[in-house]
Amino acid sequence: MAKSKNVKRKPKAPDTTIVVNKKARHDYFVEDTFESGIALQGWEVKSLRLKKVQLVDSYVIIKDGEAFLLGCNVSPLNTTNTHTIADPARTKKLLLHKKELAKLFSATQQKGHTCVCTKMYWKNHLIKCQIALAKGKQSHDKRATVKDREWNIDKQRIVRQANR
Repeated sequence: MAKSKNVKRKPKAPDTTIVVNKKARHDYFVEDTFESGIALQGWEVKSLRLKKVQLVDSYVIIKDGEAFLLGCNVSPLNTTNTHTIADPARTKKLLLHKKELAKLFSATQQKGHTCVCTKMYWKNHLIKCQIALAKGKQSHDKRATVKDREWNIDKQRIVRQANR
């Protein structure tokens, strides 16, 4: 008896992720995450559509009751207009609620805590930034994380071979 191929499958949701900061997960313990909007210029949106952005050394600073994203490098396209000056390392304003800003400000005043950008993605027609309240890892913590990850991979491999 042959199975029918007319099974309706759910269409895959399009990948809305623009860029992920993998180094932030390696260097920090992520404690809490927030979603924020970003104030961008037109040429930056065009570059983000083509995923020409780096978040490796980016961080969030809170100054005068406002949050700013520093170190986010958006490479300008060579096809954009020439009468605007494109600054790839421009400081971008993050759009957060006052309660979120107050929580971030009070948490970053503690020793060892910082605020980093972990991800940029599309939400409907808007570009959103996931920022995380994070605590720095020591080098022995980083080694332990790598060791745990490798052990989980080996454990899966052993289980797979035992089930054959």
